[in-house]
Amino acid sequence: MITPALASRGEVIKWMEDFVGEKISEFLKTVEDSWQPADLLPDATMENFFDEVKELRERARDLSYDLLAVLVGDTITEEALPTYESWLMTIDGLPKDPSGPWMVWNRAWTAEENRHGDVLNRYLYLSGRINMREMEASTQYLIADGFDLQTDNDPYRSFVYTSFQETATNISHRRVAQLAKKQGDTQLAKLCGHVAADEARHAKAYKSFVGKIFEADPNEMMLAFEDMMRKKIVMPAHYMRELGVDLGKTFGHFTDAAQRLGVYTSADYTDILDGLIKEWKIEALTGLDEAGERARDYVMALPARLKRVAERMKVPELEYKFRWIAS
Repeated sequence: MITPALASRGEVIKWMEDFVGEKISEFLKTVEDSWQPADLLPDATMENFFDEVKELRERARDLSYDLLAVLVGDTITEEALPTYESWLMTIDGLPKDPSGPWMVWNRAWTAEENRHGDVLNRYLYLSGRINMREMEASTQYLIADGFDLQTDNDPYRSFVYTSFQETATNISHRRVAQLAKKQGDTQLAKLCGHVAADEARHAKAYKSFVGKIFEADPNEMMLAFEDMMRKKIVMPAHYMRELGVDLGKTFGHFTDAAQRLGVYTSADYTDILDGLIKEWKIEALTGLDEAGERARDYVMALPARLKRVAERMKVPELEYKFRWIAS
């Protein structure tokens, strides 16, 4: 058993190996039991393929401009997966044994996530409403530009980030599914629902990792949680850009579209934080020193403060035309 008072981050992460191994089977599915993009889209080997594509395009014709914009942004985010996998490999103290639980988790998580970009990309291509070259350029930009999540390669901060971000991604895909259904595209709704379900499982896993760290090293984990919330959680696609558009501008317009639709809002950010505080039982934590207590006080007070800010925010108006959208 690890001695919390003497534990380094590396020792805590090593101590968690058996726990992580258990979570692989609990929160990820085997390849045999997983859905694949081909299950959700027209099958090119079938004689009715072109009829199904025609029906898909007819349904997609009624999707709103903002919904398409959010869908493209979500797709670009999912397709930047090589960046996210590489980032996880840089976390300090993460054992690099290829057959060990941490590396098995990283590969298995990546394998599940990889299907998301594939299925969304194929849908958008078949819809006929997207300038695919423009979208593909944005994906290449995002992978080439990388990102700065301000986690400093620290496992504690990194898992706060993934707990928050996977929860946010679940919300976004789930809301897009609901809107697609309302706008008459049940196929897109089903597709996004499958993606959202994956993200929900992944969020539960990362939350459980942080919960386990709180057991072994509550004070340092509390300080890491506070630090990430002071910095603010940025989405992984915050460097998203279009051809000929300055870095940062495209992502701002993308988030505006998400706010207008109610797909992901400042209120959701606050709700996620509130949920993490409850999930990790922050109010009842023991073993905190003076700095840890101050960190807890800051985090506990933050949701109420953020709610007041969110209430004053105005929904941005549609004033931008994305290069991605052809019609």
